[in-house]
Amino acid sequence: MSRRLPLLVAVLLVAAAIGTLWLSPLAAQPQPPATPPPPQIPSQTPSFRAGIDVVSLNVTVTDQDGHYLTDLGQKDFAVYEDGVEQNLTFFDATHLPVALSLLVDTSASMEEKLATAQQAAIGFARQLRPQDLAEIIDFDSRVQVLQTFTPDQQKLEHAILQTSAGGSTSLYNAVYIALNELKKLAQAHPDDVRRQAIILLSDGEDTSSLVSFDEVLDLAKHSETAIYAIGIKSAESSVMAGKGFQEADYVLRQFSQQTGGRTFFPTHVSDLTDVYGQIARELSSQYRLGYISKNPSHDGGWRRIVVRVASRPDAIVRTKLGYYAPTTR
Repeated sequence: MSRRLPLLVAVLLVAAAIGTLWLSPLAAQPQPPATPPPPQIPSQTPSFRAGIDVVSLNVTVTDQDGHYLTDLGQKDFAVYEDGVEQNLTFFDATHLPVALSLLVDTSASMEEKLATAQQAAIGFARQLRPQDLAEIIDFDSRVQVLQTFTPDQQKLEHAILQTSAGGSTSLYNAVYIALNELKKLAQAHPDDVRRQAIILLSDGEDTSSLVSFDEVLDLAKHSETAIYAIGIKSAESSVMAGKGFQEADYVLRQFSQQTGGRTFFPTHVSDLTDVYGQIARELSSQYRLGYISKNPSHDGGWRRIVVRVASRPDAIVRTKLGYYAPTTR
């Protein structure tokens, strides 16, 4: 018995040690951290920045023959919001710098037209001033930003020459991306006051976008971007005028009318140089007006705008049709 007692004690001590080694990792294992809350994704719905209720307008004025009237002063303009005349707090007749997105349709149907379209777009880029910024976006089945915003004409020209035809037409996707690119540029440089414009070239209807026309039009109406749309038509398509072309025409007209831009429907691709020239002249002939609305409601509702030139009742005035009021957050 005296020999067995030390042996029993040794066995018990070894068992205790093994139990300690087996249990201690479990006891020391840290508790799993609490599951973090999902990241907050910022809303994609555009809105006015809090406390800033200035309504800004890019205004184009021509006579009955289409000549730009560039000698007007602040007192010549009358601005109405929902029928109520507003007091202008800002007026600029100088050539403010421009930030613009040049969108080129490179779908398969553009293959025979693309070389001429490239040269016309390059000619337009060469008319930009050193203080202007432009980006190049091409779209077919997908949308590519070939050149981010730059004043460098050589970079713009190089990007335009990179375009090649093939695939379907994601027109709505392209406009959506261009609007957001311009918005990000303005937010990154809030003190850099620029007019914003999109110049859209296409030869047909949208066939492959993920966003709808209504979504993109609503985004455009929330923005301060004028859309200049160029719909290339062949002689055959003008005669046939099928449902697809009618829908494409409607889309381009709505983009331009709602944002204060302009729509062109050249029947020959060789006319593009002249069309781009007209857009360049218009951008350099605009007025910038601003006012604080007399309507204090922050209800997010649509407000219709009418601008008249009191001193020239025969003048034709073009600007965006309205804007969405700010909302209280």
